[in-house]
Amino acid sequence: MPSLPEQPNRPEPTILPGPPGTDTAAAGRAALAFLLTRRSRPARTLGLPVPDRAALAPILAAGLRVPDHGKLEPARGRDLGLEDDRVAKGVAQFADADLVVAVIKCPRPTDRIPDHEQVLSAGAVCLSLLNAALASGWGASWLTGWAVADTAFCRDGLGLGPGEWVAGLIHIGTATAVPPERPRPDPEATITWVEA
Repeated sequence: MPSLPEQPNRPEPTILPGPPGTDTAAAGRAALAFLLTRRSRPARTLGLPVPDRAALAPILAAGLRVPDHGKLEPARGRDLGLEDDRVAKGVAQFADADLVVAVIKCPRPTDRIPDHEQVLSAGAVCLSLLNAALASGWGASWLTGWAVADTAFCRDGLGLGPGEWVAGLIHIGTATAVPPERPRPDPEATITWVEA
């Protein structure tokens, strides 16, 4: 598999300016280092404490900052409210969960933006929430499971409307264990370079 051609006279990328007093280049390097080393934590290993609303607010704000063609906002969050009788069926699955954010894909009718782009935006919200929680020092995991496929549970327990479905359940808490490292994809074995 060919690798990226060498470009000896290639200029360094332009670093876009950030807010005054911000070292954007250093922040970019830190973000890339985080992404290269990030690791989800198994939901069963997450415990108390969990972020309170003030700590959760920037995580949610970062989670919603995703590519969104047409500014349709095709995803919304839902506090599962595990004490609610309507979600009693979910108690077994969520017995160890102290904080779960359900990311709900909401259809936005439009002739201009294909539905698959809305689906991808909802998935991007899941990943951004996960990474924002991890970057904030919390343990986090993105799960699905039976709850996302159970129509009655989604309608009655989560209040989903017609055409809505759960893109992911983001568990957030204090990591009580560090999972073993696992093999990661090799970019050279995964990416095909197409030369123009």
